[in-house]
Amino acid sequence: MRCAVVGHVEWVEFARVPRMPGSGEIVHASEVWEEPAGGGAVVARQLALLNGGCSFFTALGDDPLGHAAAERLRSLSMDIHVQWPCMSMTRRAWTHVDSAGERTITVLGEKLLPTGPFELADFDLVFFVSGNVEALRSARRARFLAATVRELPTLRAGGVPLDLLVASANDPGERYDGSLEAATVVRTDGARGGTANGEQYAAVPPERLVDTYGAGDSFAAAVAFALARGDGLGNALRLGARAGSAVLAGRGPYSSQLAFSR
Repeated sequence: MRCAVVGHVEWVEFARVPRMPGSGEIVHASEVWEEPAGGGAVVARQLALLNGGCSFFTALGDDPLGHAAAERLRSLSMDIHVQWPCMSMTRRAWTHVDSAGERTITVLGEKLLPTGPFELADFDLVFFVSGNVEALRSARRARFLAATVRELPTLRAGGVPLDLLVASANDPGERYDGSLEAATVVRTDGARGGTANGEQYAAVPPERLVDTYGAGDSFAAAVAFALARGDGLGNALRLGARAGSAVLAGRGPYSSQLAFSR
């Protein structure tokens, strides 16, 4: 299939800490690393692993972090299409990963949104993570369109039907109010699994829990991939659950993402 993602990137600095610091407290990190990540990048990398390639339409600051991000993302088997908005700075984030593997994120700067229109009519699957309304309407020209509820105002303004919408049952920023036309609505609920069109599905326990960063986006990418290639909803959810579980067992979003085994 021809797969694409329209979405954002953040340069993320990770620190593994014994616990989140309380007010006025100092904690010492046992490990630090950094990666270009964010929802768009994580979804695109997961689709590239499952599909053998993925085009990624994004925007980066024309600064050292932006160019480093583009180079790193190209090394992850994505076909990168980058917009470099004038006088912009690449968005950054700090992520603490505690002893239970839970991530807590602080975002620095405005999200750089890719701006359409794009030539996406020949794609079998486009996953819209973020962008402007014209980018969303371009994405709808693909055979299958998936999205996350994080950009709900843009999805409402675009007014296009979705084949898949992924939301959260417990994250206040990712709850869905039923205001869109979507063929399949998945509400994730962490280790409890979640629901798809109101029916419960199960999570897959990880071999070990190292880091939760990127698990939800990898789950969403895998569900979209399976549905777009013609799998039934049950099989798509099982693949998604495996993809989310795989990420939990590695450091950061990319080290243990699920790859398609031929």
